[in-house]
Amino acid sequence: MVKAGRPPQDPARQLERAHRILDAAAELVLRWGYGKTTIDDVAKRAEVAKGTIYLHWKTRDELFAALLRRERVLMLAEVRQGAPATLGQLYGGYARALLRRPLLQALMRGESDLLGKFARQKQQAGQSAAMGPPLDAYLAELVKRGAVRAEPGDHAMVANAILYGFLFVPDGMPKEAEADRIAFLVTDTIDRALSPGRPLSRDDADAVARATLDLLTAGEEVAERKLAASMGGTQKAQRSV
Repeated sequence: MVKAGRPPQDPARQLERAHRILDAAAELVLRWGYGKTTIDDVAKRAEVAKGTIYLHWKTRDELFAALLRRERVLMLAEVRQGAPATLGQLYGGYARALLRRPLLQALMRGESDLLGKFARQKQQAGQSAAMGPPLDAYLAELVKRGAVRAEPGDHAMVANAILYGFLFVPDGMPKEAEADRIAFLVTDTIDRALSPGRPLSRDDADAVARATLDLLTAGEEVAERKLAASMGGTQKAQRSV
């Protein structure tokens, strides 16, 4: 029988326990759906006391919000590990990572049976690694370096349309086994649609690669801050674990 009690005082152990709880929640939600997954279920699966979960999150909704934020952090980290150096590779990596994360797929598709009320929020799950001014600045740098054509413009709209087009095929979301193939097709299609059709100089290619990494880094930092805010401070120890 699991005894109730406060999480261990060591920050690294607190973080490990919090992630173990999130792991359990992810497994159960994918199996039963959010509506049928209780705190009692999560506590039993994570082998912690129910009260311990409430020391990390006050409500089930807060726990699940943290879970979805962690999914986004993990997805962006996976994209970054692929070292994308072009716009096409960035979106291709994004497609591959999404296809490996069923909770984010469900969020994109608004699957209320699985996610309950969270399906209505969508939380930018299907959008690119960073939106707004960072993405605009990134695309402007690519145009300046000759990595994408200046015309017809609306590069983000074009790239997102290609991404969504491959992810939302008529028969539904592609299978995880097809992730590499879909990633290749997204990369190739974006390159064909937006490339000026001439090779870049080494300096320009290096600059584009740096800009791509900077965009991902900025997106990760935002995602990590949001996750930290929903982890009761335990996320602060992540880098030491």
